[in-house]
Amino acid sequence: MALIGTTVPARAQTPTLKIGVLTDLSGPYKDIAGPVAVACVRQALEDFGVAGKGMNVEVVSADHQNKADIGVSVVKQWIDRDGVDMITEVANSGVGLAVAGVAREKNKVYLNCGAATSDLTGVQCNPNTIHWVYDTYMLAKSTGSALVKAGGSSWYFITADYAFGKALLRDTSQFITAAGGKVLGSATYPFPGTTDFSSFLIEAQASGAKVLGLASAGADTINQIKQAQEFGLKMTVAGLLVFISDIHALGLDAAKGLVLTSSFYWDHDDRTRAFSNRLKPKAPSVRPTMVQAGTYSATLHYLKVAAAMGVAQAKADGAATVERMKAMPTDDDAFGPGSIRADGRCLHPSFLWQVKTPAESRGPWDYYKLLDTTPANQAFRPLGEGGCALVKA
Repeated sequence: MALIGTTVPARAQTPTLKIGVLTDLSGPYKDIAGPVAVACVRQALEDFGVAGKGMNVEVVSADHQNKADIGVSVVKQWIDRDGVDMITEVANSGVGLAVAGVAREKNKVYLNCGAATSDLTGVQCNPNTIHWVYDTYMLAKSTGSALVKAGGSSWYFITADYAFGKALLRDTSQFITAAGGKVLGSATYPFPGTTDFSSFLIEAQASGAKVLGLASAGADTINQIKQAQEFGLKMTVAGLLVFISDIHALGLDAAKGLVLTSSFYWDHDDRTRAFSNRLKPKAPSVRPTMVQAGTYSATLHYLKVAAAMGVAQAKADGAATVERMKAMPTDDDAFGPGSIRADGRCLHPSFLWQVKTPAESRGPWDYYKLLDTTPANQAFRPLGEGGCALVKA
């Protein structure tokens, strides 16, 4: 476990607001979240100007190691011993769901930016949780539907064996079927720890499917795409959750033409470029992923609400703070204007991107061209279909 403290001084006797960034600092999701997600939280503190507003804010971080029991243990220690008021990031759906339960039990604020499972705002929603960046429904609707319409009528999946992979398989399969396609099979691999995907690729090829759907993320997706190329796979490879860090690791020669969904791209418009450039001194060698940008956006909105409520009141009641966050529109340079629904789903547009060829790219990290936009009110699962108990009939 790694703990990192950053305190912004304020007037004497001002209560301290404590933020815990629970993330993957050493595993397959390190590059999509990890240390840069922590840097994005600190950027939010700077951009909000906590010192000038008389607020005292402390940031701690820890590695959940992609294990729910470790994540739960860290969060309970943070809350019970260290007085943490808000937990953010958590790039793992299994850990994310477990931490949501702790946040509800302890009445703290939980702003998930890295987990993909749509169950966080569905059957396992609670009044203390907001799901910020993306989810399996959004990914499935955007990427899955688009590829079926483009001729990818039959699919085979390689699926990570935990909540995220299973939810992505479920949601994408529904959209494939609704669009007139078929799912011919799925192979589930142990997560974490699998690096050799050759046997799964052989099964996929033998299925006769046109599309290989990768219900995975991070280093696993990178390995699967590389090995599919080495294997000479004669299928269209669909990375259902692909980040700009993955494209950077693969290189444009390997990734060119790949279609993916992301709610944030650093070079999308003037505001995203401004945010990314402010972050650059803290993360000089990379551009932020949508998860990392999400921790900035979520933290900034939390700070706005805490300032409006008063720090003492925000610390006293996590559910009340979340309710105030839902009532206040969101707006920041990473995602632009948005809103938060009753089920805890943060709404913003989703974008379908295609990876550029080397010849199209103007330089480092110039990787995407925009294919399509799904408006915020259409990008996510309809409010009444998730089974969230917070939604009134």
